[in-house]
Amino acid sequence: MPVPIRRLFMALTLCCALVAGATACGDESSTSRTKDTAAVQAQPAVDTPSPTTSAEQQKFAKTRFVVNAGLAAGAVYQWIVKPWKAGTFKKGAKGRKLALVKAGLAGAFAYNRLKAAQRNAQGDPTLSKALAPLGAGIDALKNLPSKLRKGDENAASSFDDVIGQVKGAGQSAGAPVKEQVPSASQLSKG
Repeated sequence: MPVPIRRLFMALTLCCALVAGATACGDESSTSRTKDTAAVQAQPAVDTPSPTTSAEQQKFAKTRFVVNAGLAAGAVYQWIVKPWKAGTFKKGAKGRKLALVKAGLAGAFAYNRLKAAQRNAQGDPTLSKALAPLGAGIDALKNLPSKLRKGDENAASSFDDVIGQVKGAGQSAGAPVKEQVPSASQLSKG
């Protein structure tokens, strides 16, 4: 027998054996299943680990904040600030339309990640205080993706300013934010 056919035959044999074994296990009488179920129910429940203490919740809040703010910062830098500084958003620039579409997507993504980071910050008192003054600035970014698509260059500087403020607030609260460029699929999902 040729090697590929032999491998296929072995795989098929193993699958059939597994299916036959699973079927044989299912042929128990209903009384033995009832006994097994009662035995399982009599055992004490095992607690699953969850962040129940305030220290654990604060740690997870900071971690989630850092991730969300980092993704927002990476998207803004990669698809808004770099093309803006390179002059790609100016009329007549080569690749302008594509850069504007990417900037619009990145702007919407960054707004969503910043809102998520803002919600995460509420789980940590220090981070919450540091981010509180930035709420209006983050909310003001909501309409900027459409302005970016229309070619408004001031929108790019607004995104850059807010990202800088969020990074500064994270740094002062002990949660330094590092830029993480999101993948194209993350960017399109928002």
